[in-house]
Amino acid sequence: MKDAVAKEVEELRISFEMALSDKRKYPVKEFAAFAEGVRRHVEMTKDDTKIHKSAVNSVNGLREFIQLERKRIPGDIVFQADRLECLLFAGYDPSFKGDEQPGL
Repeated sequence: MKDAVAKEVEELRISFEMALSDKRKYPVKEFAAFAEGVRRHVEMTKDDTKIHKSAVNSVNGLREFIQLERKRIPGDIVFQADRLECLLFAGYDPSFKGDEQPGL
C-alpha cells in the first residue's frame, strides 16, 4: 500500500510538470492534487524510519523547481511547496496550523 501511494505521488508530480507546459495558465489544480498525494504519503508513513525513493525524488527541490520554472506563480504555491518539503523530510508542518505548542 505504501509503495502504491509513493508511486501515485510520482505520477502526480509528472502530471503537474506536464500541465506546466501550458504557459497561459498555472496548473493550480494539478499542483493541489500532487500536494494532497504527498500529504497522504506523509500521513501513511509517519512512523517509518525510511522514506520511499520515488517520494523523495518527487519532492526534493520542489520549491526551487517551481521558482525557476515560472516568473509569475499564483497564490501561495511556493509556500505550499516549502511546506511539503518540511512535511516529508523534517516531519513537521511549518505553518503550525493545529500543531501549536500548549500555551501559545
